[in-house]
Amino acid sequence: MARTSTNGNTPASSGKGKSTDTPPKQRWYKQVWQVYKMTAETDPAVTWWMVGTVVGIIALGVIIGSLVHNVVYFTVLAVPFALLAAMFLLTRRAETAAYRRIEGQPGASISALSTIRKGWTFQQEPVQFDARTQDAVFRGIGRPGIVIISEGPAARVAKLVDAERKKVSRVASGVPITVIQVGNDEGQTPLRQLPRKVQRLKPQLTKAELAVIDKRLTALGTMKLPIPKGIDPMKARPDRKGARGR
Repeated sequence: MARTSTNGNTPASSGKGKSTDTPPKQRWYKQVWQVYKMTAETDPAVTWWMVGTVVGIIALGVIIGSLVHNVVYFTVLAVPFALLAAMFLLTRRAETAAYRRIEGQPGASISALSTIRKGWTFQQEPVQFDARTQDAVFRGIGRPGIVIISEGPAARVAKLVDAERKKVSRVASGVPITVIQVGNDEGQTPLRQLPRKVQRLKPQLTKAELAVIDKRLTALGTMKLPIPKGIDPMKARPDRKGARGR
C-alpha cells in the first residue's frame, strides 16, 4: 500500500493523481532509432543497405504488379515486406556491431555468453589470467559438462588452458571438459559465434551431478578482473514487443 502524506495525497502524486515515479514508456520507434544510431557508428554502410533493401523490394512489387496488371495492389503489398526486411537487416547488423564494440577487450567472451539465458553458469571473473599479455581463461558449467573459454592467441594461451584443465580435473574427474579458444586465428571461434557453439554442446550430466560439480568448482575460486561494460548483443535487437509499442 502506498504511504500517504498528511494532506491525504500520496507523496508521488500530482494534481491529476498520476504518479511521477514511474518513468515514461519509450516508444518503439525511439528504440529502433537508438539501435540504428549505435549501429551506424560502427557500421556506416547500414543506412545504404536498409535503403537499398526497401527500394529493391518495393521495385520488385512494382514489377510483379506490372506483369499481372495490378501495380497499385502489389506496390502497397510490398511496403510492409520491405520495412520488415529492413528491420531484420538492422537487427543482424546491430548484433554484429555490438560484438565489434567489445571484441578484443578482456572479458569480451563472458559479455557475449551473457546472452545465454539458461542452462549454463559462467564465472564472471577469469580463472586464469596473464597480467602482462592480458590473456585470460574463463570457466562455465552446464549439463554438457565443463567448458573452458580462452581469450588470446592460441599458442600463447595454451599454458593457461592446460593449467586450468588440470585444476578442474582434480575436483571433477570424469566430467567432460570442452575447450573453446575465442579469436580470429585459424582453429579459433569468432566472438559472435561463441554463444551458439556453447549452446550446441550435447548434455552429458544429470541435474544432480551438475549441482555437485558446480559446488566443487565454486570452491576453486577465480581471479579478479574488471569485465568490460560492453553492449549486450541481445539488447541491441529491436524485438517484436518493441515494434508493437509497449
